[in-house]
Amino acid sequence: MIIRMENPARLAKIDLHLIKVLHTLLLTHSVSTSALRLGMHQPAVSTALARLRELTGDPILVRAGRAMVPTDTARALLAPATDILSAAERLFSGHAATRFEPASSTRVFRVAASDYLDPQFLPLLVAGIKREAPLSGIEILPLSADFDYRQRLAAGEIDLVVGNWLSPPADLHIGRLFQDEIVCLVAARHPAVRRGWTAEKYLACDHIAPTPTHPGARGIIDELLAQSGLRRSISVRCPHFALTPAMVSDSLLVLTTGRLFCTSFTASLPVRIVPCPVPMPALKYYQLWHDRTQQSAACKWLRDQVRRVASRLR
Repeated sequence: MIIRMENPARLAKIDLHLIKVLHTLLLTHSVSTSALRLGMHQPAVSTALARLRELTGDPILVRAGRAMVPTDTARALLAPATDILSAAERLFSGHAATRFEPASSTRVFRVAASDYLDPQFLPLLVAGIKREAPLSGIEILPLSADFDYRQRLAAGEIDLVVGNWLSPPADLHIGRLFQDEIVCLVAARHPAVRRGWTAEKYLACDHIAPTPTHPGARGIIDELLAQSGLRRSISVRCPHFALTPAMVSDSLLVLTTGRLFCTSFTASLPVRIVPCPVPMPALKYYQLWHDRTQQSAACKWLRDQVRRVASRLR
């Protein structure tokens, strides 16, 4: 909406301090008392009153016996002056940016999330958001090879990214969520279930892994193996991580990922969790956001919802 000023030259002569002087004069009906309240010298308040009289074309205060009283025009200025000062206080104190009412909000939250998390993470997050903000919308976007989440965050196209990284990008705000033990998911009939295995046997197996986020990229597991000078044989790549347990269940493939994810499938599929014979640090999950939403009340609320769900998984 474009607001057109009828007299921009007059507006240029008005500042917030002048409105504060007007407001105080209308409350006290006195130049000297206003000077005390404002911490100003009396001649400065008199000068401000002269400017106000010039701008309004009205005397503002007139004498009635030994006292001063506001004119009818001046009385009508009290309410808008109060509104302007209140709005300015909200604007510069940050209250406008920190107010968010979930119950009445119709905002659409956009979250990009890795599906390496516990399969219950996104359902729990959506349920929590809709429970407290029933009028809101939610868009879940995948962290795929062609999804530049840093650019999308910077452009304001998404509010938040949730996933795991060895080293989260330093140019984004980082919220640590939880960490998860790295284990292997194999079919119930896999030799490792019956006989155990060594690092050598593990590396020699056929492995299944997610499709790289960009050409030439290595996933976290392969990065960790490379740090120890090791390499596994990946025979299957799949962009749909939630489907990999079913692929494992009827083959000799090995899926290496977090225990939380694997645990969700042991009751519904003929699969087992076995220790990873190559020592690796825990997977670390984070939420990332751009500086543009750092002070957004709605996005702060969203990040709180993510932390709440993550604490339940943890």
